[in-house]
Amino acid sequence: MSECASNPDKKTNDAVKPPSGLKAIIDHLCQMYPDQPNPLQVTTLLKYWLGGQDPLDYISMYNNNGDPEKNVPPHWHYISFGLSDLHGDERVHMRSTEEQSTRSGMGFELTFRLAKTKAEIQQQVQCPEKSLRPPTWPANLLQSIGRYCFQTGNGLCFGDNIPWRKSLDGSPANSPLQSLLVAQDPQLGCIETPFGTVDFCQIVGVFEDELEQASRWNGRGVLNFLRRDVQTGGEWLVTNMQRIRSVFELFPETLLHLQDDLEKQGSDLAGVNAEFTFKEIKPRKVIKEEIDFQSLNERCASEENNRQTLTESQVKREEPSFPQSMSLSNNSLHKSCPLDFQPQAPDCISLDGIEITLAPSVAKYLLLAIKDRIRHGRHFTFKAQHLALTFVAETVTGAAVNINEPYGVLGYWIQVLIPSDLVPRMMADFRNAHLDESTEPAQRLEFDWPDKNFRLIVDQPVCLLPPPQTAMSLDAA
Repeated sequence: MSECASNPDKKTNDAVKPPSGLKAIIDHLCQMYPDQPNPLQVTTLLKYWLGGQDPLDYISMYNNNGDPEKNVPPHWHYISFGLSDLHGDERVHMRSTEEQSTRSGMGFELTFRLAKTKAEIQQQVQCPEKSLRPPTWPANLLQSIGRYCFQTGNGLCFGDNIPWRKSLDGSPANSPLQSLLVAQDPQLGCIETPFGTVDFCQIVGVFEDELEQASRWNGRGVLNFLRRDVQTGGEWLVTNMQRIRSVFELFPETLLHLQDDLEKQGSDLAGVNAEFTFKEIKPRKVIKEEIDFQSLNERCASEENNRQTLTESQVKREEPSFPQSMSLSNNSLHKSCPLDFQPQAPDCISLDGIEITLAPSVAKYLLLAIKDRIRHGRHFTFKAQHLALTFVAETVTGAAVNINEPYGVLGYWIQVLIPSDLVPRMMADFRNAHLDESTEPAQRLEFDWPDKNFRLIVDQPVCLLPPPQTAMSLDAA
């Protein structure tokens, strides 16, 4: 639950000062909005560290008059407090023991810019002395995203995409803006606080086809297209809920530029959340150790549940509310394991062959993974609840697999090396099977490369285990 009120921390006196992490953000916002020292805020009634469900302590709402010279329309500007470390006393964020860590808490806060309606602009012109109240639904949107970040431990990076799959304002109306991209807030940037750096990640509402192209190519590129015209957000990427056409409908030439760059440069999308299972293909010779999805998932669930129990103020876990793509864009796997938990010093178990079953909902990423990632010497990851599966090109460094031992299991991370001579064969087989980049297959598909002991199946994976109970299972209710 939350309430809308004036900023209580701006009324403090010398006897009661806000904690230094909170004060650093407030001071930064005062520099950006010197005429609004006491903005309206949505605040949580029961703070997160006291057992509340909303991790963002405050969401401030500022009135921004825009800048016509920069194609910035009048809008409301929402800024969160809570994903970074506001207090520094470990009531919410544990202080990192790594010397190289310089991030405050999760290292970022969320922002959102909502274009004012014509009625709001007209009212402000006619009655400038009357204060307008901004809509509060963007605060609920930011709170939902913040809750996901806390529950999963996943951070956001500039260029990430979020398939929201429903109207951003929560209304039953079928708005075309049902997806999100993550940009750096052009006004707030990044700041230093006493507890580390804080990036301001701006959430931008986008159309489904804009999200689709961001997934295939890269989010930053699509954001740059949106910046070019005030109709699609302008220089500061202001979300306009009244927008009815995507950037590719308004400016068809941008799609041609995108496709050309995608063919030349490949995709920056390095992974997606996905359901998958796998098993070893047993050749005639003796295998080193039998590994399959069930045994590995059982082992992972057991080890994860036997970890030291965290207190409720440290972490709250439940199923993610929406999928998130990963944004690793380089060609090295060194220190880029897509799983939060790994057993200590795992040895890589080499497999002589592998069969992988991927859910139809993520089959379209197979073509992207091979054509737009592996073909360009990169890697691509499918991440399940406990396990991760990474396809690796021959030129990727830091991998546990190589051309002589192309299939391996490193802890709970399955790695599959795709040799260069297999890439054109896979692409041809995908095309012959009419595997489409935008359509989910209606029937089971099987791809088999016997000379590589490698088989891919597109079908609904059969989950052999129920979701394991975590140490914080009380929060599931």
